[in-house]
Amino acid sequence: MPVLALVGLAAIGLPRVILHDLHIIDSAHPLSWILTLGAVAVWVAVTVARKAPRPFLTVLTIGVIFGIMLVITHQILWGYLYADNPEFLNNDGIAGNVSRLAVIPGGLFAGAALGAVGGLIAWGIRTVLRRDRTRP
Repeated sequence: MPVLALVGLAAIGLPRVILHDLHIIDSAHPLSWILTLGAVAVWVAVTVARKAPRPFLTVLTIGVIFGIMLVITHQILWGYLYADNPEFLNNDGIAGNVSRLAVIPGGLFAGAALGAVGGLIAWGIRTVLRRDRTRP
């Protein structure tokens, strides 16, 4: 799959991140779950429909790209994300930078985890579809 397509598919997950960082929805809100799982469902559907030769790796890559976008979005919207905690937000110096750096591994892991789960689902679907075509 072209790199631009992978980036575009990863970007489908950004609306939930932006809405969460701007405090429009919280993590437990049903819309948050719909946007998260819907993005992964689109990743899987496109990967299966395009008959990607390595569906697990394809969706995992989309998830990792999403994780990078997630981290960048959190950094850009940092002021909104912690607007209700001014002591945390105004923590300059080493402590403030450590806080900003500390969210990076979590964001990358979240994207990779979504990609891995979606990749397993895509791989399973492709395996079943291949078996069905080979049966008489």
